Amino acid sequence: MELLKGKTAMVTGGTRGIGYAIVKLYLDNGASVALCGSRQETVDKALQNIKAENPEYASRVIGLCPNLQNPQEVEKAVATVKESFGRLDIMVNNAGVSARGSLYEYKPEEFAGTMALNVNAVFNCAQAAAKVMKEQGGGVILNTSSMVSIYGQPSGVAYPASKFAVNGLTKSLARELGRDNIRVNAVAPGVIRTDMVASLPDEVIKPLIATIPLGRVGEPEDVANAFLYLASDMASYVTGEILSVDGAART
Repeated sequence: MELLKGKTAMVTGGTRGIGYAIVKLYLDNGASVALCGSRQETVDKALQNIKAENPEYASRVIGLCPNLQNPQEVEKAVATVKESFGRLDIMVNNAGVSARGSLYEYKPEEFAGTMALNVNAVFNCAQAAAKVMKEQGGGVILNTSSMVSIYGQPSGVAYPASKFAVNGLTKSLARELGRDNIRVNAVAPGVIRTDMVASLPDEVIKPLIATIPLGRVGEPEDVANAFLYLASDMASYVTGEILSVDGAART
């Protein structure tokens, strides 16, 4: 059963990790997908990998690399998606940056940079997508939050602060856009086996796993499954939710 057959999605941060898993799962479920990355070379590599693994997807996937912090570039990218596939049904705001620096050494420009990508870019993409979705009669906006948006973290304050903001955007936009048949939800991943986590030494990863009741690190596909559910008609009465995918970890 193809849960997204005939739908079109745009996925930021779609060239690796969780975003790439979302792109592949959406394609597997019948959607056309525009994957976005920060650099043309990473976008091209992701497209090459997808088409090599599944040549039949070639007509249903394109790559873009807009500056998500620039509203005009985001609007242009959304217009390109609509021109390519005729509509935009699902906007996945997955691009983001993390940091772990101490408050005492935190540079103001580092804090501002984290907020710009993790919050301002989400706003830009949501606004551009919502305009298209309202015209076509509805759609879905999905945001990547984090477990630290609920519990905080002991350093790198900009990251949890930005994800608290993402939660606020999610809940508020759900209330505002519901009248236009636009659902807005977020997924809050825990410790997931991305490139960064996979490179951690055992002495770091084992204590992390010890905090997770399910006894393992999550896989990108675990998170992608949540994004599939929320994008599909199975979640047609779900909006304004922050769905935790963290194995009940509490760090």
